[in-house]
Amino acid sequence: MKPTFAPLLLAALALFIPTQVFAELQAGAVIVDVTPTKFPVLVNGSMVSRSVSTVKTKVNARAIVVADGEERLAIVVVDSCMLPRPLLDEVKTLTAQRTKIPADHILISATHAHSAPSSLACLGTNADPEYVPFLRGKLVDAIVAAEANLEPAQVGWGSENAADYTALRRWILRPDRLRNDPFGNPTVRATMHAGTNWDNAVGESGPEDPELSLISFRAKNGRPIALLANFSMHYFGDGALSADYFGLYCNGLQEQLGKKVEKDAPRFVAIMSHGCSGDIYRRDYTKPKDQWAITDDINKYAQGLIKITMQAYKNINYLQDADIEMAENRLHLNYRVPNKQLLEWSQRIVKELGDRLPKTTEEIYAREQVILHERQSTEIVTQALRIGDIAITTTPNETYALTGLKLKRQSPLAKTMVIELANGGDGYIPPPEQHLLGGYNTWAARSAGLEVLAEPRIVESDLELLEKVSNQRRKFYQQSRGPAAEAILSLKPSAYWRLDEFNGPRARDSSGNQRDAIYEPAIAYFLEGPESKSFCKADETNRAVHFAGNRLQARINDLKDHYSISLWIWNGMPLDAREISGWMVSQGPNHGLAAYGDHLGLGGTQFPGKLVFMNGSDRKLHAGQTAVKRWTWNQVTLVRDAETVKVYLNGKPEIELKSAPGVPGPILDQLFFGGRTDNQSNWEGRLDEIAVFDRALTPAEVKTLAK
Repeated sequence: MKPTFAPLLLAALALFIPTQVFAELQAGAVIVDVTPTKFPVLVNGSMVSRSVSTVKTKVNARAIVVADGEERLAIVVVDSCMLPRPLLDEVKTLTAQRTKIPADHILISATHAHSAPSSLACLGTNADPEYVPFLRGKLVDAIVAAEANLEPAQVGWGSENAADYTALRRWILRPDRLRNDPFGNPTVRATMHAGTNWDNAVGESGPEDPELSLISFRAKNGRPIALLANFSMHYFGDGALSADYFGLYCNGLQEQLGKKVEKDAPRFVAIMSHGCSGDIYRRDYTKPKDQWAITDDINKYAQGLIKITMQAYKNINYLQDADIEMAENRLHLNYRVPNKQLLEWSQRIVKELGDRLPKTTEEIYAREQVILHERQSTEIVTQALRIGDIAITTTPNETYALTGLKLKRQSPLAKTMVIELANGGDGYIPPPEQHLLGGYNTWAARSAGLEVLAEPRIVESDLELLEKVSNQRRKFYQQSRGPAAEAILSLKPSAYWRLDEFNGPRARDSSGNQRDAIYEPAIAYFLEGPESKSFCKADETNRAVHFAGNRLQARINDLKDHYSISLWIWNGMPLDAREISGWMVSQGPNHGLAAYGDHLGLGGTQFPGKLVFMNGSDRKLHAGQTAVKRWTWNQVTLVRDAETVKVYLNGKPEIELKSAPGVPGPILDQLFFGGRTDNQSNWEGRLDEIAVFDRALTPAEVKTLAK
C-alpha cells in the first residue's frame, strides 16, 4: 500500500487558513426618565410658543447598547419632537469619555412627540434653556447604564403589515383651488389634510409605508432584553406633557413581554422609533369619516399596534451569534436662503417685532428667512449599522415615506429599518419633485430649510453606508412581472412603461426596445397602481405615478397609421370641475394642437366621466357610453387602423369611428401621456402600465390587456 500524505497536508494547511468566528453578541438596555423637574417648560411642535406645567405621562430616553467583542454601538430613542445636532454631538463626545463606545457609533433619535419639552428652536418656539442641559446629562447617563447591562444575547427580526394605522396626510389640491404661502404667493398645490374635503383634492401626493418592523434582543435563555420597533406614522397628538402614542406603545409592550423577565434580571425595554413619516398621519382620508374610529383614540391606536407587534414577535427567528458594524457620514448642505426682495421684506417685519416672539404665520416665516440668511448652510449626519443580517440607516429629518421605501427597496440587506429625526432635526426634507407642489412641508424655515436636492443626497449617503457596513452592493429596484405584465410583453409592444420609478426624469422601457420616456417635473411617484396581484408577484404592491399638471413625453417614429396604446387610468378630478376632466393620451408637436394628432381624454361637465376622442383635424369630440367612476382603476385601449379608430374600456368597445379624420404622419411621432400637446386640461390623477404597439390590436388581444 502506498503511503498518503493528504491528511497531513490538510492539517498543515489548516494552521494557516483562518476560519470565520463570530464573537459573542451582547446587548444591554435601559430606560431613563427625562421628564423635566422645573416647570413651566417650553413644548415644541406648534407654530407659536407654548409652555406646560403638568405631566400627563413621563417622557423617557430608551437606550440599547450592542457589542460583539470588537465593536460597540448605542441606539437611543428620546421622547422629544426634535433634537439638535450640536447637542447630540456633545452627548456623544461625553459618552465616549465614559464608555467604550466611539462617538461615531452612537445613534440618537427623537420620537417626534409634539407634547414633549423643547430642546430645539423651531418656528415660534425656542429651546427651553433649563431643560437642554438637563437632557444632555440624562442622555449620557442612559448610554452608560445600558452598557453596564451588557449580557450575552441573541438578535432577531420581525415584520408585519400595519396598513390600517398609517395613511397619507398630504394631498394634492385641484389646480383651480391653489392656496397662498406665507409670502402671499399661490404656490400651494399640495398640503396636509386636504383629503378631508374630497371636492378640493385630486389624490394623495405619495405612498405610505405600512411596515411595522422589529429588532428583538433576548438573553441566551430566551428572556427578552429589548425590542426596537419602527413605524412610519407622525405623532398622534396628546395633551399636557406626554410621550404621545410612542410611550403608550412601549409601556404596553413592557407589560406583556416584561412578565417573562426574572425578578433580579434587568428590566425589559421596549422602544418605538420614528420611521419616515413627514407626509403621514393616522387617518385614511380615502375613507369616510365614520371609518376613522380605529385611529381616533390614542389608547386604542397604541393597543392596535401592540397586537400587531405581538403577532410578528411570535414568529421571530434568532441568530445565536452576530457581528456588528457601523459607519457615518457628515454632509455639508446649503439652506434655501431668501432672495434680496424676500430678505428685505422679512427684515422689516422682524424689526417691528422687537424683542417679542412672532405670533402670526407671516411673522414666523419672516423671522425664519432672516435666520436662514444668517446661517447659509449646515452639517448633517447620516448613519448605517449592521447587526448580523439586520441593518439600520438614518435620516436627520422628517423625510417622506417614499424616502424610507427608497432605502428599504435598495438596501443590500432585506431586513432594513430606517429611523428618521436621528442625530439632528433639520425639519421636513421632501423629494425634489415635491417642492414643485409646495405646501407647509416645503416652506423654507428651520423646519424645512435644506437645499432642494437634500433628499437624494441623503438617500445616496445612506446607501453608500449600507454598502459599507454590509460589504455588499445595493439592490436595483424594479417591479416583478405578474401575469398581466407578461400578457402585455407577449404582444411585443414597441414600448412598455410600468411607471414604477422612485423619481424622474426617466421612465424605463420594459419592452427591451430601449425607448425610455421622460417625466416632466410635476409628478408624484410610487403610488399604488392597479391590480397588484396581476401585475406583480407575491405580496408586492404595483406602483404608478400621479400626474399633477405635467406629462410623460415619449417619441416612437415608426407608428405610422396603424398603432395601439394601452394604459390604466385613475381620475382624480371631480366631474363637475371643468368641461374635460383630463386628457390622458395626446399626439403631436409640443405646445400646440396640430392637425391630424389623436387625443384621448375623459369628460367632465361635458360627457361626464365618459371617454372622449378627438383628432386635431376637425377637433370634434366623440364620446363613449360608460361613465368611469372617480378614484377607480380602469383599463383603456386606443386602436387606430388607418381611418378606423376604436376605443375600449376594460376590454369592451366604447367608441368606434369608421372614417376617422387625420392619418398620423412623420411629425406626429411624439406622444404625451397625462396631458394634451397644448397643455390644456392635463390629467389630474394616476396612470400606469402604458404600452404602445406598432400595429392595430385585435379585439381578442385587447381583452387580454384588461384581464
